[in-house]
Formats: sequence, C-alpha cells, structure tokens
Amino acid sequence: MRISGALALAAALVALPHVLSFSQQEILVFLVINVLLVMSYRFLALTGEWSLGHVVMMGVGAYASAIVSKRLGFPVPLAMFTGAAVAAVVAWLLSFPLFRMKGFYFLIGSFAAGEVIRLLWKRFRDPFGGPKGLKRIDELPDIELGALQIDFFDPVAYYYFCLIVVVVSLWFLFRVERSRVGLTFHAIHWRDNLAASVGVDTRGYRTLALVIASFFAGLSGTLFAHYVGAINPNRFSVEEMVYVLTWAIVGGTATFYGPILGVVLLTALNEVVFRELGLEQARPLIYGVVLIAFVVFLPRGIESVVPRLLRVGGGLSLSGGRRGT
Repeated sequence: MRISGALALAAALVALPHVLSFSQQEILVFLVINVLLVMSYRFLALTGEWSLGHVVMMGVGAYASAIVSKRLGFPVPLAMFTGAAVAAVVAWLLSFPLFRMKGFYFLIGSFAAGEVIRLLWKRFRDPFGGPKGLKRIDELPDIELGALQIDFFDPVAYYYFCLIVVVVSLWFLFRVERSRVGLTFHAIHWRDNLAASVGVDTRGYRTLALVIASFFAGLSGTLFAHYVGAINPNRFSVEEMVYVLTWAIVGGTATFYGPILGVVLLTALNEVVFRELGLEQARPLIYGVVLIAFVVFLPRGIESVVPRLLRVGGGLSLSGGRRGT
C-alpha cells in the first residue's frame, strides 16, 4: 500500500509541471524550494528551539553561492554546495552566543543575529551589492549529452533539478531524525534537564541541529539565487521569516509531512485566492491572522486532522464494501 502510494506520488510530481502554464511552473519551482526551507526549519525545531533568523541562513547560502560563482569562477553546482557549507559554518559561529540563551531569549537572539547579517549585506556594496543586492548571478549550465539537451532556464527542467535535490535532502533529514541522533534531539526537546543529567551534551546536539538545518536552508537559498539570477537583503527579511513560521505552524511540526502540508496549502491559497481577489498586498496581514487562528484553534496544525480524515475515509470505504457484498 505504501509502495503504491509512493509510486503514485512520484508519478504525480513528474507529470504535474506538464499540465501547468509557464507562470504556474515557476510558482512550482519556488514551492519546491520553500519545501526544503520549511523542512530545514522543522529540523531545527526538533530540539525545541524556534529561530527568527532561519531565512537569513537561506540568504547566507544564496549570497555565498552567488559570490563564489561570480567572483571566483566556481562551477555553479560546486558554488551551491559551497554556499550551503558557508551557511552551516556561520550557524556554527552563531551557536556560541545564541546557545547561552533558551526559549524566548533564543528567539530574540536569533532575530538580532539575523538583522546584523542583513545590515552587513546592506552596508557593504563590495562584495554584497549593498541595498540593491547582487544581479546577473550565474545560471545552472545547460547539459548536452548527445541528443539529450537540458536547458535549466526552462522552469520544467529546473523544477526536476530542484525536486531531485529536495527529495535527497528530505531523505537525509528523515534518516537523521530516525537515528539515535534524532532521538536525542527529541529527548532534549521534551526533557533537556533529564538528558543533561545522564551525560548528554545538550548544547552540542543543539549546535548540530542548527548546523544541519542551516546547511539545508542555505542550499534552498542557492537554488533560489541561481534560478532568479538576483538577490537582495529584503528577500530574507523578518517578513519572509513570518511566512516560514506560518507554514510550519499551519502544517504542524509533530510529523515529518506536516510543514509540507502547510507550505503547499498556503502557496495554493496565495496564488489561487489572493491573486484572483487582488489581495496580494494584504498577504502579511492575512498570514498573521491565519497564524493566530491556528495557534488558538488548531495548535497542532493540519497534520492533527489528517488521521481523523483517513479514519473517516477508511470507515466509509469499508461500509461501502459491506453494502456492495
């Protein structure tokens, strides 16, 4: 049953871009990138720490990848990996002051650290481009293998590239969460004092979660930068962070698939409803209302409703089968 479901999902993901318009294909590319971003954020939350600077780690990856490809001539795939690695290193450096704090203070500290980094991007035109950011970022080079030609300027081709990167990344995050390391993350989340009392290096594990999460946030930034071709500090502002926070809370973070539900639902809502009604300018306000509503009325997110829907659907199918016999 699981195998057939996975095959059906894979077939749908492969076929999906071919039934969409060009603009919808571009939205699909950004959706896949945002899935990686919000899932990396969930990984950090496994230890119980919620950050307001995670989108800035996405920006660190984007800026680093753009700079090493433009200035140092790195091939784009190598630049992408380098950008993600730089984001991980920056996160490791920030962990020293940040993990002297917990809870609300960590939240505020991460926000302050992110704003300092964004101010550096705005302040220095060389190498960050100042307030206008970087433009003419190198694109992923085309692939020519005999009759096979892949142009990554085409959103369908870039969607497949992003899909492969994101699926591999999610597999890695899933395996880590199910490992002994992941179980330790959960233990720190729920009983950090107890974990510390039995010899667990809680600060070390929190740092590890932050570094891994920032690596994949940075990777999502590199995918964004080399597709759009331009980045600026405003793209990684606290407003964007609120969107990520909303995706995670609306979907829920208790299950692996929860944040994916959140980002897919809200992206569809934004593109289908907000644009049609001309409410794009009110998007931050609407997201704020949605965030508050879910915190108050459905704090465990959409994922908490899914099992009930599946039970209802299973019950209906069983009753239908009995009536048909």
